[in-house]
Amino acid sequence: MIKLQSRIRDFCCLVLIGLIGIFLAFSCFLRPGAAFADDETSDDTMHFVTIYDDGAELTVKTAAPTVKDVLERAEISINDADLVEPALDSVITSDDYNINIHRARPALVIDGMNRRYVMTASFDPKTIVREAGLTVYDGDEIIIDVNRSFLEAGAVSTYRVERNGGRTLTIEESIPYATETRYDYNLAKGERQLEQPGEDGRRLSIYEVKFENNVEVSRELISEETVLEPVPEIIVVGAKATIPPERAQCANWAREAGVAEEDLQVALDLIYHESGCRYNAKNSSSGAYGIPQALPGNKMATKGDDWETNPVTQIRWMIDYVNGRYGGWQQAMNFWRCLGTCSSKNGTVNNKASYWY
Repeated sequence: MIKLQSRIRDFCCLVLIGLIGIFLAFSCFLRPGAAFADDETSDDTMHFVTIYDDGAELTVKTAAPTVKDVLERAEISINDADLVEPALDSVITSDDYNINIHRARPALVIDGMNRRYVMTASFDPKTIVREAGLTVYDGDEIIIDVNRSFLEAGAVSTYRVERNGGRTLTIEESIPYATETRYDYNLAKGERQLEQPGEDGRRLSIYEVKFENNVEVSRELISEETVLEPVPEIIVVGAKATIPPERAQCANWAREAGVAEEDLQVALDLIYHESGCRYNAKNSSSGAYGIPQALPGNKMATKGDDWETNPVTQIRWMIDYVNGRYGGWQQAMNFWRCLGTCSSKNGTVNNKASYWY
């Protein structure tokens, strides 16, 4: 009996010694509260890291080099709006290292009639308002309401911005484009074509805005800067002269001589008034000759030896004469309509008309 008791005692001692050995072996790798250990075998690279995840605590022993690596090995996922301190790329530098995870939650920001929802991990009211894309100015007050019903409000907390005082406000404004009309004398009269589509420009306008009890009471423009010039819309309108068939040949001579399309109608009226566009027309009393009724006719030799028979040569001489004496075809027409009572240049009084002499 005594021998049996002795054997039982010896067996219990062996079991106790074994358990103590196992405990001592594992204590080299885990401290109280540790959840798991990496497969790494070098104690020189191992660190105890405690993770605080919105109230939950987890301690691990790991050789992971960065905060991101620790969380990945612990199979803890992080959302874009969550806040991790230290940052995910921070290097684990101490044996006892803490990681804090602040989970993002929905928040409602109200600024007058403007309501914006934002996912935020911050608890600072000004930061939350700025995350909603709003500016906080000196004098503004942010009132925090904890919503009783998440489903009703759609957010855990509501942040109401009460605007007071004055501040500057920068607004990007549109600059409307203008429409330009250009006349094309080679395009049929009345026809319209879009040559260039218009595009609005942009400018930054800075206003000084004053609020009282969250209500804007005044706004004054301080400065503005154009950041993009508007592009004008260009409409081309046809203005080609309508030439009667009986004047078609004379019109061709005038074009060949250099009469611009926009001047053609007026030029033909003057030409037909002088000579009916006959290159051999001769005034029996004065001796004036040709289409322009030049006196003497040989003046037109400055434009060519064929001045007596070539209508184009005669009209070329007439162009120089009209531009030199009257300033252009329209001015010459105005002078003719004055019947000699206007000056050749500006329509003031003159004693007598002197046409192409």
